[in-house]
Amino acid sequence: MQKKKCIAIDGPAAAGKSTIAKKLAEKLDYIYIDTGAMYRAVTYAALQQGVDLSDEEAVFAILKQSKLELKHIAGVQKVFLNEKDISTEIRSPEVTHFVSQVASYLSVRERLVDLQRELGRNGGVVMDGRDIGSTVLPFAEIKIFMIASVQERAQRRHLENIEKGFASNLREIEKEIEKRDWLDSTREHSPLCPCLDSIKVDTTGKTPDEVLHEIYQIVISKD
Repeated sequence: MQKKKCIAIDGPAAAGKSTIAKKLAEKLDYIYIDTGAMYRAVTYAALQQGVDLSDEEAVFAILKQSKLELKHIAGVQKVFLNEKDISTEIRSPEVTHFVSQVASYLSVRERLVDLQRELGRNGGVVMDGRDIGSTVLPFAEIKIFMIASVQERAQRRHLENIEKGFASNLREIEKEIEKRDWLDSTREHSPLCPCLDSIKVDTTGKTPDEVLHEIYQIVISKD
C-alpha cells in the first residue's frame, strides 16, 4: 500500500491557498490543515484578553494558557479555543490586521510549529501556510508556492469580507496585503519565501477549479 504524502502549500495572503488546499485534500482523501488559522486563533485570544500585541511575552503567555485545537467535523476544519468554536471570529478584519505581527514572534512560532509537525508526521495531509515547505514540513514530498497579483488578491479578500458581512474597502485591503507581504517576507524567523524545491503556481486570472487541476496534475506526476 502506497504511503500517503505530505503536501505543503505556501504563499502570500489571499493567494487562494486555503481554498485550493481544502479542495485538494478532499480530492485525495487527505486531511486539510490550515496553519494560518492557528496564528489567527492566538491573535484573537490576545485581542480578547486586551493584551498589548507588541509585547511578545504577553502574547506567548496567552498561548501557553490557552487550549488550541483543530477538529475536522463533517470534513470541515474547525478551530477551537478553550472548547469554543472560533472558526468565524478569527476571520475578522481586526484579526487579519494583527496576525502577521503575532506570527513574527519566535516563541509563538516554535510552539505552533511543534504542533503542526505532529499533525503532519504520518503523511496524508495537505498543509497550507507561509513556511510549511521551508520550516514546518521540510520533508514534504510535494511543495507548492502559490502566487497572485496584489490587485487580484485584494479583490478576493474584499468579496470574502462582503460575503461574511464585514465592512470592506478594496483600496485599504490592497494596502493591507502589501504591508502583510512585506512583514511576512522580511520577518526574522521563518520568512515567507519559496523553497528551492517548490513548484510555483500563479493563480492570477484562474478559477479555483483551474488551479486545483494544475496542482493535482503535479501531485499525481510525483507518484
